[in-house]
This record gives sequence, C-alpha cells and structure tokens, in this order.
Amino acid sequence: MSAVLVRGEEWTSIPEDLYIPPDALEVILEEFAGPLDLLLYLIRRENIDVLDIPIAEVTRQYMTYVEIMKAIKLELAADYLVMAAMLAEIKSRMLLPRPVAADPEEADPRAELVRRLLEYERYQAVCESLEARPRVGRELFLPEIPMDGRNSERPAPTVTLEDLLNALRAVLRREDAFAHHRVMREPLSVRERMTHILERVRSDGFTEFSMLFQLGEGKRGVVVTFLAILELVRESLVMLVQNEPFAPIHLKAAA
Repeated sequence: MSAVLVRGEEWTSIPEDLYIPPDALEVILEEFAGPLDLLLYLIRRENIDVLDIPIAEVTRQYMTYVEIMKAIKLELAADYLVMAAMLAEIKSRMLLPRPVAADPEEADPRAELVRRLLEYERYQAVCESLEARPRVGRELFLPEIPMDGRNSERPAPTVTLEDLLNALRAVLRREDAFAHHRVMREPLSVRERMTHILERVRSDGFTEFSMLFQLGEGKRGVVVTFLAILELVRESLVMLVQNEPFAPIHLKAAA
C-alpha cells in the first residue's frame, strides 16, 4: 500500500480498528425515478404504442430489470415488484374470455395503466421543460462585487413628532395593561330614584313623563330614571296615562 498523509502523518497500512461501512464505496446510479418511469422507458425504447401495449413482452423486460435491482438492493425493488404484479394481473385478465355485452373500452384491462402512463408522461414533459430553463447557480450566476473594506457612514434617521407620538401611544397601552381594576360605588341608585319619582307623582297627581328627567345628570341619569319608572310600573305603584295618540305621557300614582 502506498503512503497516505492523514493530518500530516504518513500511513502505510490500514488501522485494525478502522470501521468501513458496507456501502461506503458503493455508487448507485438511480436511472429511473420509479416504476412508471421504467415502464415508460421500455415502451419508448421498443417504439410501442401506449394505447396498444404488449403486456407479455413488456413484463419480461420489466422483470429483467427488477431481477438486477433485487441483486443490488432489495428495498429499492419493492415498488417495481408491485408494478410487475400489476402487469401480471393485467395479462391474466386479458387471457380470460370477455363478456359478450361488455363495452370493448371498459373490458380492456390496460385502460387504467394507459391512463396512468399518459398522465405520468405529461408531468414528465413539464418537469423536463422546467429543468431545461436557466437556473441561478447553474447557468446564471449573480455578480459579486468585492468590497475594499471601507466602512461607509450612514446618517442616523431623524426622529419625527409622529414617531415620538407613536412611541408614547405604545407606552400608554402598556400602562393600561398593568392598571389595577377598581370597583367604585355607583353614584346614581335606581332604588333611590324610584323613591324620588314616587314622591313627586303622589304630590302632583299627574306628572309629565319628560319632567321626571334631570338633564344635568347626562346619559347615565336618563338611564337610571327610565329604569326606575319601569320598575315602578312593574310593581304597580304608578300608572302611565295618555289621553290620545301621540299625546304627552303622564304618570299617576296607583290607587
């Protein structure tokens, strides 16, 4: 054995404890992408019409290739054996007598295989056309401009008022997320407003509906007063009176 340099040291013999995997020096050239690819290759090599496939001859050539694959590595031949079994099944169905009333196209057991072959051939043509197109790193190379190591100074961006307001808005949103929840007593009470309305209705006899609302309290006061009126009507403490349609509504204490 000739001398070999490994990390600067000369080796004249293989070390006894050196492990070499079984497939370390094995080179496998996968010429076919799958069972349909092999079948289509055999059909093209023999110049066979896809619509009229001689199953027996194609199966014989197919099994020859499968036997070679089985001798190399059995797991690679599994899918090809499935296709060989399908070809054998098609041949056996062709040998059986066909029903008299059957449609010739439907009775042909090769129809499904032909459909799959035509579809595979169409996709293969598309892949080959894509593979023939120029590709970056194979036919096309992007230009690379070497830098001389000089550091270019870039001006810092100017902070605008809008950027400052956006930052402040983000801080306020984050502050709201950490704010404590406080439960405060409602300054307006429906029960207290019911007592007030009941006193006015009893003293005045008829009281116009709009006169019971205090506009200075805002929407919250309007809602509380309206709820108090509904509660008094529900408890039959006051009555709603209207003389005619679209006339003003009055409240009167119940008898």
